[in-house]
Amino acid sequence: MDIMIWIKVVILGVVEGLTEFLPVSSTGHLIIVGQLLDFNDEKGKIFEMVIQTGAMLAIVWEYRVKFAGVVTGLTRDRKAQQFVLNLAVAFMPAAVLELAFGKYIKAALFKPVPVALAFIVGGVIILWAERREHTINVQSADDMSWTDALKVGCAQAFALIPGTSRSGATIIGGLLFGLSRRAATEFSFFLAVPTLIAAGAYDFYKNRALFDAGDFGVLAVGMTISFASAFLCVRWLLRYVSSHDFTPFAWYRIAFGLVVLGTAYSGVVNWTA
Repeated sequence: MDIMIWIKVVILGVVEGLTEFLPVSSTGHLIIVGQLLDFNDEKGKIFEMVIQTGAMLAIVWEYRVKFAGVVTGLTRDRKAQQFVLNLAVAFMPAAVLELAFGKYIKAALFKPVPVALAFIVGGVIILWAERREHTINVQSADDMSWTDALKVGCAQAFALIPGTSRSGATIIGGLLFGLSRRAATEFSFFLAVPTLIAAGAYDFYKNRALFDAGDFGVLAVGMTISFASAFLCVRWLLRYVSSHDFTPFAWYRIAFGLVVLGTAYSGVVNWTA
């Protein structure tokens, strides 16, 4: 296999892992980097979705004790049952909208320029949200009710627009709905597990004819790199939110989006290729 394919896989794995849980949109970064690397054909797009599973496994490993406790206590522990209910409720809005409109969203919006616009709009929303006074009603993700989860799930649905950021939508939505910064961040992590499993498995199943046995090694490497970089990023983010807000990510989003729009307008990069 061409060595360049392996280099592209490693780059995309790092990009996915570092951006999946930050409020900067991993999908948006993968679309833009994939086009720069000329790895944006149908197989490349499905590869980008599948390697998100590696990032999800980083969450499972980081919170392995909690997930094990939920599994073993599901039949008798009210907190475990509430946790699973919250994830199911929060997962549904995006899942329903994805099934209904996913094909049209991908055809119209999975392109660098719409992604850049979403980056900028999302950055402005984060700046606005961080300037509001936060009223905290829920200190821990374990204290959330199913209605709290539903509100966060509705916020996550906005992330169907590439460039919006799944983690950004859930975290900022959680802050607006009264969750503490750590509760919003951790629930965003937990919600990633069913969301990324469903998205990766669904896209791979629909497009399985594009892959052959030789592609599984590439997928495995991409997932492994994604897992490692996501694990480091999650550890860092948990420390970061204890004493910082998300304003720097907002300015990064705005700057990134402006660079893409500027290069598109000037013709430096042919983003419509």
